[in-house]
Amino acid sequence: MIMMKKLLGALALFLTCTVSFAAGGTYPLEKAPNRINDMAALQNGAKLFVNYCLNCHSANSLRYNKLTEIGLTEEEIKKNLLFTSDKVGDLMHIAMTPADAKSWFGTTPPDLSVIARARSVNLGPSGVDYLYTYLRTFYRDSAKGTGWNNLVFPDVGMPHVMWQRQGERTLTKTQVHQAADQQWERVTTVYDADGFSEVTREALSDYKGKATEEFKFEAANAQAAAQFDSDMADLSNFLGWMAEPVQQLRKQIGVWVLLFLGLFLLVAWRLNAAYWKHVR
Repeated sequence: MIMMKKLLGALALFLTCTVSFAAGGTYPLEKAPNRINDMAALQNGAKLFVNYCLNCHSANSLRYNKLTEIGLTEEEIKKNLLFTSDKVGDLMHIAMTPADAKSWFGTTPPDLSVIARARSVNLGPSGVDYLYTYLRTFYRDSAKGTGWNNLVFPDVGMPHVMWQRQGERTLTKTQVHQAADQQWERVTTVYDADGFSEVTREALSDYKGKATEEFKFEAANAQAAAQFDSDMADLSNFLGWMAEPVQQLRKQIGVWVLLFLGLFLLVAWRLNAAYWKHVR
């Protein structure tokens, strides 16, 4: 009985944490394309990670030679991806020290080894979904120190390091809410390509709905923006693979374990029937 109470308590805590975490963000996460088994996509993601992320963010739990599992040879790793070390067996460290990072950025950029698992939600969006949406929702904001802001992570200290790959774009944010005088109003904020904002307000005297918030990006170069989205899908999937390189093997083993348990259940059921048939 005590054990059952503990299990129920753990389940209640699990569900509570899930709901509270899911309710923490206001911007809806988009489902990332599933490319975890696409070797070409993972290789492109590794290239983007090393060239754009590994300057400030480390991956101290992964060795370069682990990338051979996504189809790269050690020679290709040495030639194209090995910039911070001399040996493919080394961990993905960075030259910047935590003290320098604290001095330059005000905080130490997090290690990204397991960021995809850290950002996943129980019974909700995966960490890959979070990263895919986060990387694609930067916008210019001249009011911020870095000149950038983010819809998934408001007031983030990280600038948009890949903005040139994405191209210039504008953001229109439309909010419907109650003002201080309890009257409903629509507030439209337009951020231009340089980060300057223009705000317009419109009173809604007969509004009977609820508070809403909508966001719309407009890219100056639609083709570049589409390619950027594809690249961020590759990068997000690579980060998901990096967080657990054996995840596909784990899933395959899990299938066989469930099949074994199903077969064992059948055997146990028939044995139970055979043992008790004379007792009845």
